[in-house]
Amino acid sequence: MRVLVINAGSSSLKLQLLDGDDLVVEHTVERWGQSDDSSELARFVDDISEVDAVGHRVVHGGDRYSAPVLITDEVLNYLVEISNLAPLHQPKAVAGIRELRKYFPDVPQVACFDTAFHSTIPKASATYALPAKWNERWKLRRYGFHGLSHSYAAGQCAHLLGTDLAALRIVTCHLGAGASLAAIAGGISVDTTMGFTPLEGLVMATRSGTLDPGLLLWLIREGGLSVAELSAGLELGSGLAGLSGTSGDVRDVNAQAQAGSVYAQLALDVFDHRLATMIGSMVVSAGGLDALVFTGGTGEHQPGVRANAVAALRFLDVQIDDESNEKAIPDTIVSTEESAVKVLVVAAREDLQIAREVAHALEE
Repeated sequence: MRVLVINAGSSSLKLQLLDGDDLVVEHTVERWGQSDDSSELARFVDDISEVDAVGHRVVHGGDRYSAPVLITDEVLNYLVEISNLAPLHQPKAVAGIRELRKYFPDVPQVACFDTAFHSTIPKASATYALPAKWNERWKLRRYGFHGLSHSYAAGQCAHLLGTDLAALRIVTCHLGAGASLAAIAGGISVDTTMGFTPLEGLVMATRSGTLDPGLLLWLIREGGLSVAELSAGLELGSGLAGLSGTSGDVRDVNAQAQAGSVYAQLALDVFDHRLATMIGSMVVSAGGLDALVFTGGTGEHQPGVRANAVAALRFLDVQIDDESNEKAIPDTIVSTEESAVKVLVVAAREDLQIAREVAHALEE
């Protein structure tokens, strides 16, 4: 089956045509949402042929969709209704769906959700200790994100280890500009670090991660920050960027730390500390740990991040092979033979996960 995978980011639109597991062609519309992006998309579509289905990455499925769904007018209207849950990404995904439906009106199109994989999280993990009326009225819960990446990484981990996924307790670390962890046991997600929004959890490139909510109230009440200023600061001016004064890219932070910047070094120390402690919390949720998986731009290409995380988990008898870790090219195992926990580096392949989910959805 030839599946055209559409991945709408906050400012770009990535298109990948897959024939089974093989990538045929790909293209990125860099300025998605600008005046000339539709013509660029049209040129790409005109150059490809024989598309059997279209799969769209959609960040949020709300409380309605916990699996891929064939896109209808009703589905599309609901995705528009919940755009306020992911205002940076959802409108761009909706725009992509509308455009591709014009180009392929007779081809089935499927929405694949980043939140769906985490719909299996137990209520004890998903529920916020807020007034029950609030939770019910506004559907407040831990939704979690990066589900497509976590799902693929866990499946690939089981494949590399030659073990049934359902028999493994895994913590997957999706580390990029946005970052989250997932605890996977029995083949399903049982916990994750992102919450109602992608702001919760790990320290990220420009996002703060988990904070004391009282601190935010203080900044509004005593600091005089507006909601807009607070939102921009938390989303775009915090995390590694805010602490180090760099772009927030781990490579830039590392370079500044090596040049002697105490701010950059502190940023890395905070990042490493939060990563290790949250891996620990995921281990508790998973009921133990058989495999630790790193994926995403930082997870795949920063051996120092992997080494520091494993060093903090030595009490679990996790051991990394230094040479394998330094030279790691995904997909590979970088733990020692003696390690009680397997450590793996897996390439992020949301495109493959989406294509597989599309095929599965159309078979039902």
